[in-house]
Amino acid sequence: PVPFESLLPFALISTFFCVSASGLSMVRHYSNDRKPARYGLDTWENQMMERDRRLTGSLRGQSSEAVAPAVFSTNSVWYLERIRKN
Repeated sequence: PVPFESLLPFALISTFFCVSASGLSMVRHYSNDRKPARYGLDTWENQMMERDRRLTGSLRGQSSEAVAPAVFSTNSVWYLERIRKN
């Protein structure tokens, strides 16, 4: 027989685990523009996400315009290179 005194703490702990997991899932969903999370991103996808962020202001936003706005030409990302010293 299970003592009923142990069921109340077990229910509380289980409830708080479920609430925190649901809250984390909701925060991740809303911070990702209400789209499913992306997994296993490679270099190409990261570059396209950066391009989308510069075009639309959001990592998941996409633009249907055929021509980029004029601001896009001046807000490019310049990656620094390591210079070899001989």
